[in-house]
Amino acid sequence: MRIPIIMLTIGTFYACHKPDRLIVNTDTKPQYALVIHGGAGTITKRNMTPDLEIEYEKALGNALLAGETLLKNGHSAVEAVEAAIRSMEDSPLFNAGKGSVFTHEGKNELDASIMDGATGNAGAVGALTIIKNPISAAIAVMRHSQHVMLVGKGAEDFCREKGIELVDPSYFYTERRWKSLQQTIQHDQGVKLSESDLLEKKKGTVGCVALDQFGNLAAGTSTGGMTNKKYGRIGDSPIIGAGTYADNNTCGVSCTGHGEFFIRNTVARDVAAMMEYGGKSCFEAAKYLIHDKLKKLGGEGGLIAIDKTGNIIMEFNSEGMYRGYVTPEKKEVKIYKD
Repeated sequence: MRIPIIMLTIGTFYACHKPDRLIVNTDTKPQYALVIHGGAGTITKRNMTPDLEIEYEKALGNALLAGETLLKNGHSAVEAVEAAIRSMEDSPLFNAGKGSVFTHEGKNELDASIMDGATGNAGAVGALTIIKNPISAAIAVMRHSQHVMLVGKGAEDFCREKGIELVDPSYFYTERRWKSLQQTIQHDQGVKLSESDLLEKKKGTVGCVALDQFGNLAAGTSTGGMTNKKYGRIGDSPIIGAGTYADNNTCGVSCTGHGEFFIRNTVARDVAAMMEYGGKSCFEAAKYLIHDKLKKLGGEGGLIAIDKTGNIIMEFNSEGMYRGYVTPEKKEVKIYKD
């Protein structure tokens, strides 16, 4: 079933001077708000079939519903972020969880992080190979350990002790991602590929930011990393301050794109820092970082954010970004730059 796009307003709703950006302004703080992304990149109508577009819209809608249901019933922002991200991790469409891309060695290595804006606590995991939902593992690290980041076998041992659901590595296999690995290896060896084949070289992630009924923010991000990655590479998604950040005094942020650029520029934290120290709005900070700073450096990607008053921002400098948001008054899913 095609997910409808509902066009109601909360306060003032407007597109900024370029159509690839969107801010939802609120005159009064909404009871709750939630925004998601499913990765940014070369996403255009010419590279999308109608059936696949419907599948993505449905998957994004399901993730919004999973998070909103909890927020509506008084659950925390952290719980809502977990629910929304788990929904996308369970879908083979996104480069996270079930749909993760393959490393050069033909494995799936998954990363995730979470940050609680109310307490400043955070948790992260990297290079997981047998954990079904990495976002739940990151939350377990935050809640049940003295650490922020655990990786590899140690992280998996911790998850086993805490009762996090395990799966056989074969669970993550999808024909689409395996084919993408073979094509990427061929391309790196000098074989000329079609544009559609090259588009499958994904660097995407999934992410969510939520504002709950108690005024608390949380942000989370989950990814399978880059196709054909080597040497245990880990990107920005599990790094607090680079791919994920949340602070009740400013905003919550989840990033997607070429992770090395987001790490070097601590993009998620920089949004909050520009608000805290520079007096910028969340939108102004996100716009500058994504469209000015990152783009000039050659970094492609985007971010989603919610500020402390409930304004929702979705910024990206690529051709598209799978994204959506929901408040008590409005729900929308979007894919392309429009």
